Amino acid sequence: MSDTTNILVVGIGGQGVMTASEILARAAIAQGFEVKKTEVAGMSQRGGVVSSHVRFGRQVLSPEIAAGEADILLGFEAAEAMRWSHYLRPAGVAMVNRLRLAPPIVSLGLFDYPADPIAAMRGQGITARDFDAGAIARELGDLKLVNTVMLGAISEYLPFPARVLEEGVVSRFSAKKPELGDLNRRAFMLGKAAGA
Repeated sequence: MSDTTNILVVGIGGQGVMTASEILARAAIAQGFEVKKTEVAGMSQRGGVVSSHVRFGRQVLSPEIAAGEADILLGFEAAEAMRWSHYLRPAGVAMVNRLRLAPPIVSLGLFDYPADPIAAMRGQGITARDFDAGAIARELGDLKLVNTVMLGAISEYLPFPARVLEEGVVSRFSAKKPELGDLNRRAFMLGKAAGA
């Protein structure tokens, strides 16, 4: 990795992409990094695509990640991960949820959904680690835990200890309801195991 860590978070509206990128940014700030973040929500409330760039390091001048410069691609949806995969640097890693959600442009017949987005990424020489974050969240009884599972999956790939991100997740959700802290800690740990 260079002096700056670049993480691109992508998915479909309602999956928690923006929440995940906010937690990532706050964890990096807590470690003393300068952080820049930008997001594009588009028609996210209607199941449209969502992307967020998170950059942190000693000095960060721009919030946007250039194509070929992302260290980590965190894909909440398989085709979205494939669509953004050209942003990864050669040694980068894509952490991908196996979920396949056809966006409105597919439902309208304007585009075809790729047959196997993860295999297509691997065919391009991309290191893609995939797992079913939704199944893990369902096992814990709440599909909203997908973003925490995904954060857990990349926690060992960051330039600071995984526990820093874990505590950021737990404190974020404990503030709403104390019992959510424990549930999110479990989701984080299961995600961490899935991403290993």
